[in-house]
Amino acid sequence: MDKIAVLIPCYNESKTIVKVINDFRTALPDAVIYVYDNNSDDNTAELAKEAGAVVRYEYMRGKGNVIRRMFREIDAEVYIMTDGDDTYPAEYAPEMVDKVLFKNADMVVGDRLSSTYFTENKRPFHNLGNSLVRATINSLFDNDIKDIMTGYRAFSYRFVKTFPVLSKGFEIETEMTIHAVDKKMQVENIVIEYRDRPEGSESKLNTYSDGIKVLRTISKLYKSYKPKQFFTLLSFILIVIALVFFIPVFITYVQQGVVPRIPTLVMCGFTVLGAIQSYFSGMILSTIIQKNKQDFEYRLGETERAFKQLLKERDKDGDTK
Repeated sequence: MDKIAVLIPCYNESKTIVKVINDFRTALPDAVIYVYDNNSDDNTAELAKEAGAVVRYEYMRGKGNVIRRMFREIDAEVYIMTDGDDTYPAEYAPEMVDKVLFKNADMVVGDRLSSTYFTENKRPFHNLGNSLVRATINSLFDNDIKDIMTGYRAFSYRFVKTFPVLSKGFEIETEMTIHAVDKKMQVENIVIEYRDRPEGSESKLNTYSDGIKVLRTISKLYKSYKPKQFFTLLSFILIVIALVFFIPVFITYVQQGVVPRIPTLVMCGFTVLGAIQSYFSGMILSTIIQKNKQDFEYRLGETERAFKQLLKERDKDGDTK
């Protein structure tokens, strides 16, 4: 079991990966640096090996797939996740580690949006997207996380080993954030400086397609984590639609004593039935979610016991050596 593991998912980062490895080795000399190559077309993996990193491979394309592999394979007391594009300064890593080790933080968020992100990032739609996602999630999940989509984070062992990775791509950061908030894990924010990619280094994030994926992920997770609110809102929308079509029919009936649009009246009735069904579906699913949260607390206790056992074994191996 490692004391500190630096996790760097990479796809075609040959121009910057050596600098990133060297910077994090300077900032965290006791850390083990892992580079997971995600089918790069250049010599990223070879350069990472030469720089002294532990290089492993994930052949299914997508950042979410790489994170899933990392979290399954690596045991550490503290995890630092960063990108291989040299946009996140390594000098903030020791403070992030301390938050996990000494402040019991489960996730430490490297907050770009409160510092230099909007001036350094030259892609205006990325800026808009980050602000929109932050506002949406903090509103829906009643929290105040400063940077939802940052790729610079620190994690505890218990977070890593209880986090179900479902996303395949860049929406993984949104999924991490919602999981931490929903499970009432301790989240800390550290303001970091952000620097744009150096010349010649290209972003793999597509502003529009990946932005749509993120918004779709928020919708799915809101339905999964907050079913009562989601289906109550859906029920309310259906009731409003039914009323919009029913009121003219009702007014005509009051004035003339006849119902001239029977199909519309029938549609309104089925829409109201759908609203009722939606509401009670949310109530049932919220009960299931509550049971899942109770089970999660039990699994969290099991993870804590496994973590303590790994620490004992590591300390015993250290004394033997």
